[in-house]
Parts: sequence; C-alpha cells; structure tokens
Amino acid sequence: MPFEFQKEREDLAAAFQWTAHLNLHEGVANHFSLVVGDKKKFLINPNQKHFSLIKASDILVLSIDEKKPFELPNAPDPTAWGLHSSVHKYVPHAKCMMHLHPIYSTALASLKDSYLKPIDQNTAMFFKRMIVDENFGGLSFEDEGKRCSQFFNNPNIKTLIMGNHGLLVIGNSVADTFNRMYYFERAAETYIKALQTNMPLRILSDEIAEKTANELENYPDQSKSHFSEIKKILENKKSNFRE
Repeated sequence: MPFEFQKEREDLAAAFQWTAHLNLHEGVANHFSLVVGDKKKFLINPNQKHFSLIKASDILVLSIDEKKPFELPNAPDPTAWGLHSSVHKYVPHAKCMMHLHPIYSTALASLKDSYLKPIDQNTAMFFKRMIVDENFGGLSFEDEGKRCSQFFNNPNIKTLIMGNHGLLVIGNSVADTFNRMYYFERAAETYIKALQTNMPLRILSDEIAEKTANELENYPDQSKSHFSEIKKILENKKSNFRE
C-alpha cells in the first residue's frame, strides 16, 4: 500500500541513491528535504542511513513547526533538523533543499575566493546565481540554519557555498534541485582542475556569462528529462527506491 506522499518519497529516494552512485555522499551524513502537502510539512532522510540504502518508505515526514522533533520516533539528525526546518520556514520558495559535501564543491568552499569564475558553459550557469557564506559557525544546528536562510532572500540565488563546509542548493522540485547540484559539482570540478594547471584562465565576459546562464535557465525541461532518465537507470538496475 502506498505511503502518504508516495511520489515525492520516490523522487527523493531516487535522488539519494543516484547521489551515492555518483560518489557524492558523505557516509551516513548529509541530507535532502522536500516540502509537501500544505507546505507545513517536509520529507527528509532518516538519521544515520547511507544514501544508497534509502527507500521511499524510509523517508521521514516532519512538521516545519515541530516543537520537540528529537522526541519523535526515528528522530531526525539534529543538524538536518536545524538547517532544513529553518530554510523551509524562512524561505518559502525553497521547496526542495540538498545539503552535501561533494569533493570539488567543498574544495571550492575552502578557497579564500569561493566564487566560480565563468570559464565554460557549466560554470557560467551559476553566474550571479550563487553566493558564499564566509562565516562558518560550526555544525548547522537551528541558529546556524536560521542564519543560512538569509542568503536566499534574493530568489535568483539558489546555490550557497558554505565556506569551510560544503554545498547547499535549493529548487522548486527534486528534479530541479538535483540538476542544479549535479551541474554545480561538475562546474566546481572543471574550475578546480583549471586552477591546478597554474595557467591563465580564459574567463567569459559578464555579458556572455549572463547570456549563457539565461539560456540554460530557460532550456526546456532539461532538469525533468535528466531526472526521469536517472529513475529509468535505477529501475533497470532493479533498485528498490520505490519501495
């Protein structure tokens, strides 16, 4: 029998499993969430469970205004609660949210200047659409989550590099957010490897970078198609993400 929010659970479970397949996970840490129903609830992964093992039925449903979240059965990870409940509460357009520590994004977060320079199509995708938090305050408990929320006051900003920490991406669906996360990590990899050559970078003009970013934003159904194909691959591999 299907669970409440079955389709949404399946999408989130597919995102977890494919993130693990891409080796972008952090053991049993990191977390994704999705606002559901009346926008007062959100789905999130269970505490201390590896992304590769998460099924639709494993995913928790929490109230954004939950007073005692850690007294619930299968209580969420404290940092997951602090970060995701705050962002969903204070950033209404953040329907989906993904926080993780992928290698190249985290390497970028460790640099004095953590902004991507537009040197190709993928890096240009984030031109004036990302922001850097330069005030790492330790693990993301509730106060830290509330502080991070302010970076998304501009609805054009959907990617946050958490300095000395990792990556936080928001979007309007699992497909939209996963696609943004995937391409940011690819862009960060290209940029870090270009820096490693110690050669001068060929940086796009602001005009061309903005034009490219706009074109990619308006490219029809790219994120939906990407995520749909991911689910087909998982099904072909006999994944249990829908269970």
